Amino acid sequence: MRPFLSRSLATKEQSNGRGNRVQLYLNVYDLTPINNYLYWFGLGIYHSGIEVHGMEYAFGAHEYPTSGVFEVEPRCCPGFVFRRSVLLGSTDMSRSEFRLFMEHFAGKYHGDSYHLIAKNCNHFTDDVCMRLTGKPIPGWVNRLARLEDGSDSIASSAAEDSEEDSDHHLLASPNGDVAFINERPMRLAKELL
Repeated sequence: MRPFLSRSLATKEQSNGRGNRVQLYLNVYDLTPINNYLYWFGLGIYHSGIEVHGMEYAFGAHEYPTSGVFEVEPRCCPGFVFRRSVLLGSTDMSRSEFRLFMEHFAGKYHGDSYHLIAKNCNHFTDDVCMRLTGKPIPGWVNRLARLEDGSDSIASSAAEDSEEDSDHHLLASPNGDVAFINERPMRLAKELL
């Protein structure tokens, strides 16, 4: 993982050009080996990140009131076992527009506000997906958190299982707060279990 810091975006941008759309993927990771069994029942404990423009963005816990959003190479989030990618849709945001969007968005996801049930990495990816595509992430990805808070049931989740079968760096917030992973270790969600 590497810090995601503001840069001179105009000089670093490799623009995809106006009118070109880029794919948006949800990369899903196992937090525990028991997922190999739970997965077939529509359950599991997962970490997820949003992949776009060749980078993956996710949210993690740390003990400081600064952004917990970080970027990594796609499908390579340290500490997790990659399970699968799900195509979520596309966006016409250029690389620099997307980075500015993420910098602004990161201010809403401080590492010390991470909560396994109420505000986890899957809530972050769902929020990003809703803002960019108008659709939520697949229900099975965060089902266990919804079961814990009572907003889902095993019976009602059977209909969502069909959607699973179709494959459809820390960020600086606008006020300049940045948390550096190398200086302050993050607690991974699996460590909170």
